Amino acid sequence: MATVTTLRFDNAFVRELPGDPNPDPWPRQVHGALYSRVMPTPVAAPRLIAHSAEVADLLGFAAEDIRSEEFARVFGGNALLEGMEPYSANYGGHQFGHWAGQLGDGRAITLGEVINSAGERWELQLKGAGLTPYSRTADGRAVLRSSVREFLCSEAMHHLRVPTTRALSLVGTGERVMRDMFYDGRPAPEPGAIVCRVAPSFIRFGNFELPASRRDAALLNSLIDFTIRRDFSELVSGAEGDAQRLRAAWFEEVCARTAVMVAGWMRVGFVHGVMNTDNMSILGLTIDYGPYGWIDNFDPEWTPNTTDAMGRRYRFGAQEQVAYWNLGRLAQALVPAFDSVDPLQAGLQRYVDDLTTLTRGTAASKFGLRECEDGDLELMQGLHVLLARAEVDMTIFFRNLADVPLDAPTVEALREAFYDPEKLRVEAAAFDEWLARYAARVRRDGMPGAERRARMNSANPRYVLRNYLAQQAIDRAAAGDDSGIAELLEVLRRPYDEQPGAEAYAQRRPDWARHRAGCSMLSCSS
Repeated sequence: MATVTTLRFDNAFVRELPGDPNPDPWPRQVHGALYSRVMPTPVAAPRLIAHSAEVADLLGFAAEDIRSEEFARVFGGNALLEGMEPYSANYGGHQFGHWAGQLGDGRAITLGEVINSAGERWELQLKGAGLTPYSRTADGRAVLRSSVREFLCSEAMHHLRVPTTRALSLVGTGERVMRDMFYDGRPAPEPGAIVCRVAPSFIRFGNFELPASRRDAALLNSLIDFTIRRDFSELVSGAEGDAQRLRAAWFEEVCARTAVMVAGWMRVGFVHGVMNTDNMSILGLTIDYGPYGWIDNFDPEWTPNTTDAMGRRYRFGAQEQVAYWNLGRLAQALVPAFDSVDPLQAGLQRYVDDLTTLTRGTAASKFGLRECEDGDLELMQGLHVLLARAEVDMTIFFRNLADVPLDAPTVEALREAFYDPEKLRVEAAAFDEWLARYAARVRRDGMPGAERRARMNSANPRYVLRNYLAQQAIDRAAAGDDSGIAELLEVLRRPYDEQPGAEAYAQRRPDWARHRAGCSMLSCSS
């Protein structure tokens, strides 16, 4: 792989931060260290299933590299390239609102940090690459179904313009992995796979929480300074010589980026499903795609996570508040590194203020308005009540709203978005009344029709990664046909464009998928 051997690695995390001196890969508590060096566990028969051409190009891989057996060996965990220094990170986190102590990369192994031709830093991380000191009682592996979902969603979110980690490749291992998918005491073997995740940094809120919980101020301060220096270098010039001012600017930026991420989720109807603090990126990237999902019929109470089915802590309508709570846990961890809590409180307020502004911007773009007035938020809230009451598909409704005739608006033009014809009949008058108010507001705004539709169609996607679509691709792959993954990825590369011939990917969730495993709610078993 001539091109691959020229990749330039600059592994700052392991070079500049304290690591675990114990080379033992077995699970244990690791103190005084931010990572443990660990090698991926080789697999029986690594085989490339899918890859992202955009990410490959971003990193500097040539087409012949991707097709080579060596590529599958490296990104299946069976070989290393010169310059790679594998490790797993040590961090903690709050899970479902409770402090869980040390967690760490239980099946993720970072291979190294690549500096591409543009001078950008990209960390390459294998998920499902085997045991690490943080695997606890697990095996460090991942199954095909969860790996397909992570691979596809990483790229789908990027093309939706929502901040996210990326995915380079999906490699089958040629091995079976035992999983109890329904947590019913009946584990079964499933095909194994490994995803290569890509991001400028995989540092999480939990990386800071763990040393703080152990009162290791030196380790906490080292990580803060490193993170600012490597991942937020643009802030340094504005606060030279003033460490406290720099740290304040950094925390405020973390809060601002988190607001952008969550606002993106709400705009496209994405539900993360497991918003634990160890799943929150310090860069404001969507990270750790487990039991996620897209809203089909609009329901603020919906969560895709079966583990959360009773409490619904991470339901769609709670994500903005949960992100604020998580930022509060990060702020609490950072208190020892600040002379005053005032900058931390200011950062949390920045999240609130930015999210308010972003929410107004979302309303304006989804409705096709120049700006969001106070009454437009009430208009949006009123619509949300109707959508939930009538069981209406969020994605289809907002996409088709752009084409409703303003001179005679009627809900019949949006019939395609309704799951239950009877509920449409019952609520038709209420929707027609709402549409009349909406049409009057749009006419008063005065934006030309073509411009308004273009604005709406750039905010309201035609195609999203519905759970049943992912499950269909998974079923085909499990049966030996990988082509469904590539076909779905190709559609998701242009989510805002009309794509003749791809109409099947833009339909409502079919009735057969309403309660089928993998097509609505999902477990954390992966």
